[in-house]
Amino acid sequence: MSAEIAVKVDPGNTEQARAWDGNEGAYWADNAEYFDRSIAGYDVAFMAAADVSEHDHVLDIGCGTGKTTRDAARAASSGSALGVDLSSHMIAYAGQVSAREGPPNASFEQADAQVHPFIAEVFDVAISRTGAMFFGDPVAAFTNIARAVRRGGRLALLTWQAPEANEWIRAFSTAMAAGRDLRTPPPDAPGPFSLADPERVQTVLGASGFTDIQLEPHSEAMWFGADADDAQRFVLGLLGWMLEGLDDEGMRRALDNLTATLTAHDTGHGVLYGSAAWTIRATRPGKRDSNDPVRRHP
Repeated sequence: MSAEIAVKVDPGNTEQARAWDGNEGAYWADNAEYFDRSIAGYDVAFMAAADVSEHDHVLDIGCGTGKTTRDAARAASSGSALGVDLSSHMIAYAGQVSAREGPPNASFEQADAQVHPFIAEVFDVAISRTGAMFFGDPVAAFTNIARAVRRGGRLALLTWQAPEANEWIRAFSTAMAAGRDLRTPPPDAPGPFSLADPERVQTVLGASGFTDIQLEPHSEAMWFGADADDAQRFVLGLLGWMLEGLDDEGMRRALDNLTATLTAHDTGHGVLYGSAAWTIRATRPGKRDSNDPVRRHP
């Protein structure tokens, strides 16, 4: 993490800020094309759930390096898309790509969406592709997001299903455990699988002021590299923390295990693993009064 993060962060998100505004966020920025390609199979379903129209104003939560923000901005050609993320590294990357390639109606801001003072009722839709599972207090976060969405506006999320349904995390965890029992965080702890349970999704979003909450399952192949060697570099940068605490023999065993599973999943056109996610739709209840001013994000 930088010496002092430049934005207000809720105390419950301090550890996430330390990671995303530090080495972890830097790694994602340095490997943006790999991360985007790894989950590209979900893009069509996710954008269909978002259902962005020409005049919409979109808020992208945990936008990362900005691909979904740019996609939303292109769909909202007469509107706008704002991407927010805790990571200064990823926000900088997203801004550079947008400045170079467009679209001009995409913008980016470093922010903790749990506490950021968004203008009330300014967005038509809030979206997040695998970026909304890390809040220390998800009800507070989604309540804040709901305030920023107009009455009758929409929420669209892509979140992982449980680890049991995701071959990639099972395979990598087993390989790098090297026979150990790796500590499993509680299912409601901030992390990739905190919104894997449909009942918890209903509870969190319902308590945050959203209604008409719908989850749709999707399964896609995830890409981790052009071949086993390429994938090993990427996976170790992503999940190398799983090797912590191993002695030399354990390290050799873990790396041999990882090489074996990556080689077994090398299809000749990429290293592919099974994955499963939810597309989630919800609505902020109410209807804008026809006399209400239309407020737009600058």
